[in-house]
Amino acid sequence: MIVEVLAQPGLLAMTIIGVALGIAVGAIPGLTGAMLIALTVPLTFSMDGPDALTLLVAMYVGSVSGGLITATLLRMPGTPASVITTLDGYPMARSGRAGRALALGMGASFFGGLLSWCALALLARPIAQVSTLLGPFEYFALVLMALVLVIGVSGPSLIRGALSCMLGVLCALPGTAPGTGELRLTFGVGAFDDGFKPLTVLIGLFALSRVFAPADEVAGTVTVGDSLRLRWRLWRRQGLNLFRSAAIGTGVGILPGIGANIGSLLAYSAARSSSRDPERFGQGCDEGIVASESANNATVGGALVPLIALGIPGSVIDAILLGAFVIHGLQPGPMLFENDPQIVRTIISTYLWANVAMFAIMLMTVRWVARLAAVRHHYLVPVVAAFCVLGSFALANRFFDVWVMIGFGVVGFLLDRWRVPLAPFVIGFILTPLGEESMVTALMSSGGRWLPLVTRPGSLTFLFIAALLFTWSIRQQRLTRDETHTQTKK
Repeated sequence: MIVEVLAQPGLLAMTIIGVALGIAVGAIPGLTGAMLIALTVPLTFSMDGPDALTLLVAMYVGSVSGGLITATLLRMPGTPASVITTLDGYPMARSGRAGRALALGMGASFFGGLLSWCALALLARPIAQVSTLLGPFEYFALVLMALVLVIGVSGPSLIRGALSCMLGVLCALPGTAPGTGELRLTFGVGAFDDGFKPLTVLIGLFALSRVFAPADEVAGTVTVGDSLRLRWRLWRRQGLNLFRSAAIGTGVGILPGIGANIGSLLAYSAARSSSRDPERFGQGCDEGIVASESANNATVGGALVPLIALGIPGSVIDAILLGAFVIHGLQPGPMLFENDPQIVRTIISTYLWANVAMFAIMLMTVRWVARLAAVRHHYLVPVVAAFCVLGSFALANRFFDVWVMIGFGVVGFLLDRWRVPLAPFVIGFILTPLGEESMVTALMSSGGRWLPLVTRPGSLTFLFIAALLFTWSIRQQRLTRDETHTQTKK
């Protein structure tokens, strides 16, 4: 299984090409792995099934990892999975330790990929079967837990974090209501019927908002001046964080529809909760970068588990890959192991060697890509703005999405000026549709009763964890406030 790709030069070449393209697209704000893979699928019509899936899976791995570079150097996450990385990666880079931040991210991504490969190779069928036991009440409780988590890690002010999260939830409401099918908050504008597309919102908040920032805040402030090499002693100290975060990412990836951004959020929150100095998170902390990057890369392998074993896509990209399976006459699911074992071996082998190629390519090219940070502001702005417009318009070939992107760019700039964290806004916006759909499905299945939310073991566990972490966040905020007040008096 491990040498399936290495034994065939053509598959190895496809792996390297796919990873390189994925890294390039993932590092460009406004373009995503989903867009790259969706545009590539039609080009694979004339290819054999193993070649096509090798290329697409390699792109998947590269695109998730590539967002680390610009998220760290420019605070522009190339992919939603890198949103949490900006919380510590960018402050560390601004303090002159960009090389350290990138080395931590690349090493953590590689380790997360390796651990999730073990789950993919050894536990695919049993883990996928367990994931199908979760019902709508469990998903709704999981969304509530994630919202509590993101508020808790949003910084020193829980109020600002909660406000940002509520604004994100509010922006997710326009469009068609699940369950009833009625239009809401569209104000009679037909373009609002589908709501705001997540990609346009992310491009505006994290990419275009930096275009509006003053030149001294964007260009020439971050360079990779320090070494990309880290001592083994540092990785040994991060061992528990690496294992825990990669395990969380793998588990979250297995749950259909959750996504890498939630995996990195949960791992980041767990790292902050177990840290002796949680106040360092958000200021350029090693643990934060390691947790986010190892988790978001691990979600890729986790998401492939239900896709291969049960034919259930775990993410948007997996849904596109499911279409690629069908195009090439393959049906993912339990029978895939019996009917097309070579495809299973090829995908699992590709995922392993794609992570190896990702680490090697990023290590060799990161300094070249980092030169983007040294480009003068008046040169950088038109390029970034052009990619933002291109990425927004390409979604549905309509200018309405471009205007939405510009509007959220202004919102992101203002929130940043007012020191309101952006991460709760984004997570609230992305999770609201999933939570609402789960809630509607749950209530329909229970005849409108909320009682199963606290009587089902899974949902009750998620609610208990949410309440526990919310209480802990309030306690930590009070302790921090008391310590600050005491130091001020001294």
